[in-house]
Amino acid sequence: MEERLQKYLAEAGIASRRKCEEYILEGKVKVNGETVTELGVKVNESADKIYFEDKLIKKENNKKVYILLNKPIGYVTTTKEQFGREKVLDLIKTNRRLVPVGRLDMYTSGALILTDDGDFVYKVTHPKHEIEKTYIATVHGEVLDEEIEKLRQGVKIEDYTTSIAKVKRIQYNPEKKQTRLVITIHEGKNRQVRKMCEAIGKKVIALHRSKIGNIDVKDIPLGKWRYLNDKEVKQILGE
Repeated sequence: MEERLQKYLAEAGIASRRKCEEYILEGKVKVNGETVTELGVKVNESADKIYFEDKLIKKENNKKVYILLNKPIGYVTTTKEQFGREKVLDLIKTNRRLVPVGRLDMYTSGALILTDDGDFVYKVTHPKHEIEKTYIATVHGEVLDEEIEKLRQGVKIEDYTTSIAKVKRIQYNPEKKQTRLVITIHEGKNRQVRKMCEAIGKKVIALHRSKIGNIDVKDIPLGKWRYLNDKEVKQILGE
């Protein structure tokens, strides 16, 4: 049975379908020894040999896996690291080809999903799904009620204004002059929570993503992980 090349690659766990399209255009994919650089090519798993970066790719017959990691600070979420930094994949011992679902920057800890299901990556990271992510942010200084309201209503960041967010002040420590906030957003812009706080004049000292949807990492120690069950996967997708 024929299917589009990018769909085959995504189902083989290479990356999301959109990212696989980029790989094809970049000339990283071969079919039967020939480099493919155009979209729309169809392949037949039983008849064609598909290579990604010169490695033969085959779909796993096994069930796809979905892993929830409590990411520590200091790890990057890239699958390849050219600067010698530690990767989140180093924390997970598996022979499956996993990719992170979205990203957390190196200095943010917390909930991160990794999977070999490229279609899941595409669905979860697509803006239309508006999956909530909850962060605990510790910032310099006291955050006033009017500043919290600004965060809730949306603040101007670079060339866009953030959508409505849920924001709650947990605690203000007058001795340390620090405020802890719970911020829930459904967007996935680069370093968005840090930039939101900067937009009201507050620098983030520490940032932890506590939940993706309704699934949290409170029972998972930093650096540890567990498998998501079928119910949780469907819950994240809103099914």
